[in-house]
Amino acid sequence: MTTGCQHPVAMVHFPNPLPNRDYIMSTAFNISSITPTGARRLWLSLLSVALLGGCSSLYYDTMEKFGYEKRDILVNRVENARDSQNDAQETFRSSLERFQSVVDTPDTELKGRYAEISDAYEDSKSSAEKVRDRIEKVEEVAEDLFEEWEDELDKYESASLRRSSEQQLDETRVQYSQLISRMHAAEERMDPVLQAFQDQVLYLKHNLNAQAIGALENELVEIRQDVDELIRNMEQSVAESEAFIKRFREGG
Repeated sequence: MTTGCQHPVAMVHFPNPLPNRDYIMSTAFNISSITPTGARRLWLSLLSVALLGGCSSLYYDTMEKFGYEKRDILVNRVENARDSQNDAQETFRSSLERFQSVVDTPDTELKGRYAEISDAYEDSKSSAEKVRDRIEKVEEVAEDLFEEWEDELDKYESASLRRSSEQQLDETRVQYSQLISRMHAAEERMDPVLQAFQDQVLYLKHNLNAQAIGALENELVEIRQDVDELIRNMEQSVAESEAFIKRFREGG
């Protein structure tokens, strides 16, 4: 076991969705406070050796005691990434509408509108950061899953079962590659939209007048095209996520 683990001091309960490694590493509880209210809760004692700096093996071992293998964690994280992209679509749509509303605003109300589009930009940036974080967590557990799967191929006594498992591994890698490519394609499309939003916010910050609004109106056509392209990419990524989740669940 990796060194550096500390003994935490407070009781915890698993949230829904599944807790990630950061949650477990930052949560603490007292082993003596655990009562035998169920077999699964007893395994929370494993968390008393949580690392300050990232015990991946401890996290996985703990989740396995609760019946969650790496494949289950991967599916859960793909679901989280899918949900974050669905949320991002709505955020970017709403932000575009808020930028559009500035075009029809009289000069006397521009200051209030500036604050609104500034908030829209910050909302979009926050949503984008969440998407990136969820994708990173998918990649993290996928890498660990495939490494474990490949290592365990050498443990087979049956050649036929080994071949079958290796074939499943190869197929899953192909499916995952398609999924993560879609996710990154959508992720990359966020950047030009965020940059365009930021440019408009910065420009209006120092030019709260009709001329600035005219400049914004000219830029909005291109921004709308970028947002539409982003949403199309996210819809494709969400569809690929759904297919991946379905294949995993049907595969047992």
